Amino acid sequence: MINYIWAGMLIIGFVVGAATGNLEAVTKAAIDNAQSAFELSLGLVGVMSLWLGLMRIAEESGIVEKLARALKPVTVRLFPDVPPEHPAMGAMIMNLAANVLGLGDAATPLGLKAMQELQKLNPVKDTATDAMCMFLAINTSSVTLISATTVAVLAAAGSANPTEIIGPTIIATACSTTVGIIAAKLLSKLPRFRMQANPGEQQEG
Repeated sequence: MINYIWAGMLIIGFVVGAATGNLEAVTKAAIDNAQSAFELSLGLVGVMSLWLGLMRIAEESGIVEKLARALKPVTVRLFPDVPPEHPAMGAMIMNLAANVLGLGDAATPLGLKAMQELQKLNPVKDTATDAMCMFLAINTSSVTLISATTVAVLAAAGSANPTEIIGPTIIATACSTTVGIIAAKLLSKLPRFRMQANPGEQQEG
């Protein structure tokens, strides 16, 4: 879908440019911005390599696993419908720990694995469970201690102090995660959003 949106925007831009006699300006802007995008991407390589390297060290040294253990008492309370020793719980904990440390590459497959495992516990296969909704809310708004991507973009753009975003990021993501958890908990209690399990499907699952 996003490809169609971008294609539509490009076509509209060229059509409007041609209709208003500014086609040359549109072409020049496209070339200039393509060059700027390339330069920005090139500048990101070094900074992203540094941060991702540090994060990979954290993962390989066991820091992520230790953080996951620290998060377990919290996740058990957040997901009461998921057995503590179920693979879904382990995948969710590891995903949240990876997100906290800014390990986006590691968090994505863990998030997909968590959803697959949660689906195995789902009595109504075409409807998301409370645990799924809660996990999605937390994963989307995840508290982030180090926003490696944002720091890299700021550094590539020539920011004098790219790491100053870390403090505001922690505050903003903490607030968004709190709101997401509260919203998921409150909405799950409303009759409209309560799952009505089909007995036949429940036995099958």
